[in-house]
Amino acid sequence: MTRGTIRAWYLVHKWTSLICTLFLLMLCITGLPLIFHDEIDAVSGEPDQSAVAGAPSSSDGPGLKPLDMMLAKVLATKPGDVPVFMAFDNETPLMTITTAPRPDSKGAEMTIHVLNRATGETTGEETEEGLMHFLLQLHTDMFLGLPGMLLLGLMGLLFFISLVSGTVLYAPFMRKLDFGTLRVSRSERLRQIDYHNLLGIVALAWMSVVGLTGVINAAATPLRQMWQMGELAEMTQTYKGQPPLPPSRYGSIDKAMAEVRKARPGNNPQFIAFPGGSFSSQHHYAVFLQGTSKLTEHVLTPALVDAEKGVLTDIRQMPWYMVALSYSQPLHFGDYGALPLKILWAILDLFTLYILWTGIQLWLGKRRASADAHVREVESGGLVAPAE
Repeated sequence: MTRGTIRAWYLVHKWTSLICTLFLLMLCITGLPLIFHDEIDAVSGEPDQSAVAGAPSSSDGPGLKPLDMMLAKVLATKPGDVPVFMAFDNETPLMTITTAPRPDSKGAEMTIHVLNRATGETTGEETEEGLMHFLLQLHTDMFLGLPGMLLLGLMGLLFFISLVSGTVLYAPFMRKLDFGTLRVSRSERLRQIDYHNLLGIVALAWMSVVGLTGVINAAATPLRQMWQMGELAEMTQTYKGQPPLPPSRYGSIDKAMAEVRKARPGNNPQFIAFPGGSFSSQHHYAVFLQGTSKLTEHVLTPALVDAEKGVLTDIRQMPWYMVALSYSQPLHFGDYGALPLKILWAILDLFTLYILWTGIQLWLGKRRASADAHVREVESGGLVAPAE
């Protein structure tokens, strides 16, 4: 690698890191408690599912109340509202029904009702308040909506570029040193550089995965819009030009579910999107089915049922970009492997916080080495340290 190439990679690493560091610090700090959001919710008094553990799931099983009955019960308490979503917990009889003044209402206008299908009773309402909701909103879009999501996605992309450039520089830097060498007998600044480099290499794979999944998650809204304009529009082509179906003409949810189960008997529904919302058409119940394994349960397959007639009109796999989004969301927070994986995610998150913090300290330090000094250090294989 020539001196000019080393210098170019060094400048790329330096500036991509500096631009995204403060955003990454915020994301790591807010992401740490979000890794354990299920455990924190259980401790902080969110609806306790332990009391219904072992009972039939809310999407199937004997002794469960009809979905039409559950929906009617909720709508009776919210006159003027229309149904927007119906979601299921496939391990317990708990379910949620989301209502709003209009099918296309904003999230702030929606009410989420929690119900128990085994008893037919309403157990309360979910509220988007509290510390965890605040942290999730800050972590997702900084309360700026889509512009905030796209900005954080750009920061995630810069973070990944900084990882690539740092790795490119680390290989020649360690050419004449043993892997993981720490120059502890030298100055504090060199020790910080060595710890920064070592932890960066150790956590490289994890940081790359979390960074790239964060970029994909930040593009969730454009990806869903692409699916709506492409696949969903194709699935509902025969309904094009027809006026929206009014809620007064919605048919039986139980009949729609029975049609979907006949077509895909081995899958469980995760949620149903009612007509007029962002996940459905103006005329269909969109029943989103999940896979049967721990790995595939996050990959959803939409089945469209004519909401008035109760007839299944189409069912097909999501396109590749929506599958990538389905996998990236739980992987970003370590939701694939229960508590042990979450603990590992938290440890690596702390590593990343230290890497970012030392990067800031090195930049703000009074003895900041020049770019040429760092180039000489890489050229020498780590034997010639920058000015201390």
